Amino acid sequence: MKITSVDTLVVDFYRTNLVIVRVSTDEGIVGLGEATLEGKERAVQGAVTELAEAVIGLDPTRISGILYELARDWYWRGGPVVMTALSSFEMALWDISARELGVPVFRLLGGATRDRVRAYANGWFSGAATPEEYAAAARRTVDSGFRGLKWDPFENFDLTITHRQLDRALAQIDAVRSAVGPDVELFIEGHGRFDVTHAIKIAREIAQFDPVFFEEPCPPDNLDALVDIRRASPVPIAAGERWFGRQGFAPALARQAVDYVQPDVTHAGGIAELAFISTLAATSYVGFAPHNPSGPLSTAASLQLGAALPNFRYLEIMATDVPWRPEVTNERLVLTEEGDILVPTGPGLGIELDLEAIARHPFTPHPMRLFQDAVFDIRPPDERSFFNLGDGE
Repeated sequence: MKITSVDTLVVDFYRTNLVIVRVSTDEGIVGLGEATLEGKERAVQGAVTELAEAVIGLDPTRISGILYELARDWYWRGGPVVMTALSSFEMALWDISARELGVPVFRLLGGATRDRVRAYANGWFSGAATPEEYAAAARRTVDSGFRGLKWDPFENFDLTITHRQLDRALAQIDAVRSAVGPDVELFIEGHGRFDVTHAIKIAREIAQFDPVFFEEPCPPDNLDALVDIRRASPVPIAAGERWFGRQGFAPALARQAVDYVQPDVTHAGGIAELAFISTLAATSYVGFAPHNPSGPLSTAASLQLGAALPNFRYLEIMATDVPWRPEVTNERLVLTEEGDILVPTGPGLGIELDLEAIARHPFTPHPMRLFQDAVFDIRPPDERSFFNLGDGE
């Protein structure tokens, strides 16, 4: 089998644009990957085009060798654009190999340790502004089946937070906790906003709400700061969505900077690299909770890892999305009554594309707004859930 072409498709998803990578072969098997990089989609497309020039004619089942050689031969290593291009291509190669054998990807990763993964919802809060509106959205989301909720209550704060601003954020968290009760897990997102002093202050204040973790409390490029925060924090610390490859995670694990690692399969190196990172994390008894506020292919790849990796703790997923998400692929996720998502068992990643539906939603610029908008509204028109509810039987 030989690779005959590598191309990209872009789909408007309101909050970003999904970038889908297709790797075609001379035997008719097409592998799919996701290269979504918020605000930098066209840069990634350019990187994938250059990658294609290097891989035409190669055997797509030689995954480790191809990825090693690509990473070695590209003079500029790491970074979000290069790593997202490589990750999406690697994902597509796993899809090809598993499809050729007629098995799900997790069979090639050592087989399943579980048939479902615990999920927590992102995006459930769209349109909410007041504590009461957040509480109502939280109740609706829990009623839909989720048992975990994640959000960023810190508006557009940058490095510091005043007493009044912190009180406003705490009132929001309190409203959500009161609305859903003690058994629903809360995950507090920091989006890399704070310096050490203010991150520690926030961590101490949010401890009363018993969150599973405080995510990315400081910018991702200063490990010393993260170590200081984790040592002083009474709540677990999670980070890693903006780290790349094992070189990004090994120092953090060696210095005990985190309680949970959050690599993104579309950015950190792909499926095999995330499996390697999970093993590194397991040696320190650190939980594995990949970043995934993403599209169908990123979710499919993360679910395959969730089936295979023993220390996989949580899967992040959008609770609602654009109404055309079910149209562009055959993704049909099942959320159980316990708040778990069943792992699909079809060949490969299990995702097929509808090219006509994709063409109806072309690229639309969506700049990141984390430090511009006081209230971050990701709600598209006619937003809806894309889950099937079931008990897994």
